[in-house]
Amino acid sequence: MPRLCPPSLISIWTFRWLIVRIMLGAGLIKIRGDRCWTDLTCMDYHYETQPVPNPMSYYLHHSPWWIHRFETFSNHFIELVVPFFTFMGRRMCLVNGVLQILFRPVALIISGNLSFLNWLTIVPSLACFDDAALAFLFRRSGGARQTLLKIQSEETAGHGPPATKGVLIRRVLNVSLGLLIACLSVPVVMNLLSSRQLMNTSFDPLRIVNTYGAFGSITKERTEVVFQGTMSVNHTGEGVIWEEYEFLCKPGALDRRPCLISPYHYRLDWLMWFAALQTYEQSEWVIHIAGRLLANDSTILSLMAHNPFQDREKPRWIRGEHFRYKFTRPGSISAAQGKWWIRKRIGPYFPPVNLDGLRNYFQSRNWPLPDTD
Repeated sequence: MPRLCPPSLISIWTFRWLIVRIMLGAGLIKIRGDRCWTDLTCMDYHYETQPVPNPMSYYLHHSPWWIHRFETFSNHFIELVVPFFTFMGRRMCLVNGVLQILFRPVALIISGNLSFLNWLTIVPSLACFDDAALAFLFRRSGGARQTLLKIQSEETAGHGPPATKGVLIRRVLNVSLGLLIACLSVPVVMNLLSSRQLMNTSFDPLRIVNTYGAFGSITKERTEVVFQGTMSVNHTGEGVIWEEYEFLCKPGALDRRPCLISPYHYRLDWLMWFAALQTYEQSEWVIHIAGRLLANDSTILSLMAHNPFQDREKPRWIRGEHFRYKFTRPGSISAAQGKWWIRKRIGPYFPPVNLDGLRNYFQSRNWPLPDTD
């Protein structure tokens, strides 16, 4: 049986350096970005205004102010202080790994549908644990445990793997990887030290070593784009009835409970959050969706929870309405009525459109016309 070689320390430290960059990038962009991170008030808004809240978001939003202050301070500690534990010996590195792994599900995944973005961050944190720390995962009499003990005993006795050609090639590749990561990390470190820090940026064409950052600023109000359709021939006439579409998870109907989907990710719901922060001219794809809804396109409707024109004629007009949403207060009349949200109309997001009116719009952008068959 060939002798098994332990993983290279360079490979392990590559993953550790990744989690350090992720956390420091996120922490530094916060204290440089939004004042609420320095006065510890960001959690007063985050749970209500994050992309796709879940049921826990409602209750966390209404938790006492001192809990919000503690949450924000803890976030700073995890992202700005704990990463340096990586370089302070084995025990502190283990503490870093434990805290980073707990921080993701407890502070982020449970509190909102931040999905695979945070689950993936757990992966490099596993490099903070060595064989001894993970030995409890394997049965004492199991083959993996025995192989591990054999490798450890040989290393303790000073018996390394024989210097075969394969081992030498592996060492050269590991050293080359380490030098490459070190060189590509220079602009990343400079960016972290810069007062004009960039967020989620690559500095090399292959995007091997990047800089990260999340929630540098917190939106203070939640706005939503609601698609509405009507079968009326004239959208300006009296008695026009506008019926609302529902997305799979994002806020819409006031009495609809926020959903729990993590680690799954509804991309359209997520993108609609960004669209509501912009105009439809900045997010033209919203008009593309309107055109597909006018054709009762099954592809786009599969990304929605409710189609008011199911098994009916196609809508003649579609419009986008802009609303400001807020969580109801526990004990309020709205909450007693089973409502999770209250909303106030801001105005039109885009005006009523029909297929004839969108024809030139689609053609000017080389978009395929919706299939009306």
